[in-house]
Amino acid sequence: MIRGLYTAVTGLITGEAKQSVVTNNLANANTTGFKSENISIKKFDDVLIQNYDKIVNGKNTRNIIGSLSMGSEIDDLNTYFTQGVIQTTSKSTDFAIEGSGFFTVQRDNGINSANYYTRSGDFHVDAQGYLVTSSGDKVLGKDKTTNEILPILVGDGKLQVDKYGNISINDENLYKFNTVDFQDYKSIRKVGDNLFEGTNPIENLNITVRQNALEKSNVNITNEIVNMMTIMRNFESNQKVIQAIDETLGKAVNEVGTVR
Repeated sequence: MIRGLYTAVTGLITGEAKQSVVTNNLANANTTGFKSENISIKKFDDVLIQNYDKIVNGKNTRNIIGSLSMGSEIDDLNTYFTQGVIQTTSKSTDFAIEGSGFFTVQRDNGINSANYYTRSGDFHVDAQGYLVTSSGDKVLGKDKTTNEILPILVGDGKLQVDKYGNISINDENLYKFNTVDFQDYKSIRKVGDNLFEGTNPIENLNITVRQNALEKSNVNITNEIVNMMTIMRNFESNQKVIQAIDETLGKAVNEVGTVR
């Protein structure tokens, strides 16, 4: 009976975690370039149930009753990198990637800098003239003269980008977006501010970049609401199981064996 209580509690814990992920997906349904997530669940290893009540030739022998599930646990947090709908805008600093790949940005924390990756192309030009994300991280590009990867300096010039990611400022071809991809998407994880970090990025030369456009979130609101209702029903079922076990245990403690 106690084992059953623990099993039901694991269902509550995994249900709460899944509900948090669904809530986060719904909260970011309108976030540019957001990629939805889902938690995969696995069960604990089954426990073998046995006793020695069976007597053979006057001796107690091993009697295998069967196996018992010990409940469920979180296996992994999965991110879905499917393409979101591309929406046309009127801003020349809005960009969208068609197909796989990421923009590379640089975050400077005052001590050192680190590169991150994003699908969100809602950029703007900061006070110093650099192309930056909504969080102020500098967008990186390849200098056409030196082939160095460095922040894209736009200044007050007119910005034009072709579908290959080549960047012209005042009709002078100066940069190319440093767009990358990953062979193993399992190595990518979210770090906040719609950014990802990953190991062994490779340059994506076949990428298609659209100016005056943004990739919308790939969250399917209808599916998320259905998931939320399913999780709530499972949560309620586990609550009822725990309540029933608790009442049974209460009777076992307070009534069974009571002298009357």
